[in-house]
Amino acid sequence: MSSETERPTLTNRRSFLRVVGGVGLTSALAPGYVMGAKPKAASGVLVEAANFDNLGGWKLDTQHYQQMGGVYLLAHGMGKPVANASTKVDIPEAGTWHVWVRNRDWCKGDWKSPGRFRVHVNGKALKPTFGQAKEEWHWQNGGSIKLAQGQANIALEDLTGFDGRCDAIFLTKEAKPKLPNKNLKQLAAWKDQQTGRAKLNIEEQEFDLIIVGGGMSGCGAALAARAEGLKVALIQDRPIFGGNASEEIRVHTLGIHGYATEHLKKIDTVHYPNGDALAKVDQKKREASMAASGVDLFAGHIAIGLQKKDDRIVSVDARNAKTGIITRFKAPTFIDATGDGWLGFWGGAEFRTGREAASEFNESWDKHGDLWSPKKPDQRVMGTSVLWNGEQTKERHDFPEVPWAMPVAKDHEATAGEWYWEYSDNNLDQVKDAERIRDHVLRAIFGCFSNAKQHPKNATWKLKWVAYVGGKRESRRLVGDYVYSMLDATENRQFKDAVVVERRDVDTHYQRKETGESVDFLSKALFYDTGGDYYLPFRSLYSKDISNMMMAGRCFSCTHIGLAGPRVMNTCAQMGVATGYAAVLCNQYKTTPKQVGIEHIDQLRDFIGFGRNELTDNPSAYWKKKHKKKKTT
Repeated sequence: MSSETERPTLTNRRSFLRVVGGVGLTSALAPGYVMGAKPKAASGVLVEAANFDNLGGWKLDTQHYQQMGGVYLLAHGMGKPVANASTKVDIPEAGTWHVWVRNRDWCKGDWKSPGRFRVHVNGKALKPTFGQAKEEWHWQNGGSIKLAQGQANIALEDLTGFDGRCDAIFLTKEAKPKLPNKNLKQLAAWKDQQTGRAKLNIEEQEFDLIIVGGGMSGCGAALAARAEGLKVALIQDRPIFGGNASEEIRVHTLGIHGYATEHLKKIDTVHYPNGDALAKVDQKKREASMAASGVDLFAGHIAIGLQKKDDRIVSVDARNAKTGIITRFKAPTFIDATGDGWLGFWGGAEFRTGREAASEFNESWDKHGDLWSPKKPDQRVMGTSVLWNGEQTKERHDFPEVPWAMPVAKDHEATAGEWYWEYSDNNLDQVKDAERIRDHVLRAIFGCFSNAKQHPKNATWKLKWVAYVGGKRESRRLVGDYVYSMLDATENRQFKDAVVVERRDVDTHYQRKETGESVDFLSKALFYDTGGDYYLPFRSLYSKDISNMMMAGRCFSCTHIGLAGPRVMNTCAQMGVATGYAAVLCNQYKTTPKQVGIEHIDQLRDFIGFGRNELTDNPSAYWKKKHKKKKTT
């Protein structure tokens, strides 16, 4: 093993816009006020899809809030129209009301749009069919209707089962209202004004530690910090915890527990087939563990921005996905476990995206050429997967024609998918274009299943389950005091501040189309056997720019290939445990993560477990005895 190698972190790679807020928030200004917002927006009755009384068969999709400005209803019926969503709304006065619906045609082309739906008011369908107009999110005119004062019933009728989507419905007396749309901060402020939320005082809650992101990393951090007595808030934008390991995405966890078994065994998964319903069993265990932990859980809350003072985060604001109400979370220490590095991004921290040039960190591997690291840097990253499966029954099952899916699926056939149903593209951003990327894989799934159904042998097959929440692998990587690279893993480098241990292969993905495959939604894995244990230093788990923020999970400080080994969920959860314990020391000594790494690193490593048993004395022999290495991703 080589000794620890010091090197400078990336500096001045690109300029960044320093922002303090996400969608619906700019700073600590009065609620609902947005600098630059136009004061004379339309007034009327706003019905947000998230607030429907009965969702029917529609799904509440929160994952693209930052990109399109809403929490929308998704008719994810896998080719069969879902049951109507419905709600009641108070009409303040009788008369003619004009109806506007915020929606989009998610797959526009020379075919009938797959996401078509109708809106019913008091049992009468509005004349337009929605989900087949503009490709981008927009307000579509639904015509006018006469309504009496009092309650009116509104329903969404799915026409296809293929992922129609509705963000909001607006009823107004104005024939040509001025409705905010593309400026998402103005849109959020307008929604707050229409619903009365802008008049509410923002509730403030104080904690010792605030963690944003409830995947394996965030859960590990929360369990560790709470076990040592901290008052912890865990904010998660989905209704359940686990991230890629959740029953919504269904990826089994990989990587070792290292020293974090005490906490990870409460949230880990068995090695079920990816996409399998066995994920539901692990979900119940994980939810029970988190509920019993004493952590203050805020599932279904979307972080929308933060407040800073100098180089410190003061508070984070999160919006309840269903009610839209904002809560402000204050703490001396924060952990960014969002995967996409949202806290760091909002706070102006430096970050990396894409592949570094091979020469920058000496990550050149002749065997696979540019697939590891290119000669010149680019924006290629590992992609997003959407898992799915079918099942064979005793009866025949029809499947609708899907001409809109064929440009993606082409002639590929399948009755189930795996981790390698993954999409990444140099021209798309895994954060900004997340909805488009997810939708691309949905087209691949429905098209390939349709192709398979053309054969008589598959007549009894039907779709069993298709995810609608994408499983990301890589996006922003926040920069710490040390940028972890592939050589740190392949040379088994030792670090005096090591807080995470792993031994699985370095494993990165690329699209098969790059080497001649006809379709672009399948990936291939490249493996490099490290030959032993490798370690992550604590300096890669805190931001060099935000003094009281750490990061755990795939947004930690690393290169593209440096991420390829420790990106799997158990290793990310180890990062969470390490940062959770570091927060305990930040609280105890009233100091920053960086100072913990300088002055209290031995105590932190002892908290984690380094130095307590045979693992430290002979780690390679210990892990070879305990684990059989599997070349899976």
